[in-house]
Amino acid sequence: MLYLWIKALHVISIIAWMAGLLYLPRLFVYHTQAAPRSEASETFKVMERRLLRAIMDPAMTAAYVFGITMIVLEPAWMKQGWLHAKILFVLLLTASHILMGRWQKDFALDRNTRPQRFYRIVNEVPTLLMMGIVVFVIVKPF
Repeated sequence: MLYLWIKALHVISIIAWMAGLLYLPRLFVYHTQAAPRSEASETFKVMERRLLRAIMDPAMTAAYVFGITMIVLEPAWMKQGWLHAKILFVLLLTASHILMGRWQKDFALDRNTRPQRFYRIVNEVPTLLMMGIVVFVIVKPF
């Protein structure tokens, strides 16, 4: 029963983390259209910082804690190839999260040099990684 509670908390954490990973680049797209130091730009800075620090960072941490706890409770999963692939994709999601944190700091300091199109493309990366993770976990292809 404990495992199922941990699994539920893991899924809830992932949903919150993914919401942020999908929304933050969209905010960056809109932020590129605002003049530096304008009222709109300052509003985007607050929104981006709060999303990253109050939602995404805690959700990512919780996802890791509950995911690792599930592995500790069921260590046999580590022998499964699908779990190794999932972990790789989770690490790529984490790298995406870290990059978004750097970009958020660039916007906060009015140093963004990337165009709107860059953030539109980057916005698709978490979606593709999430699709892979879901397939690995549900289908367990190897």
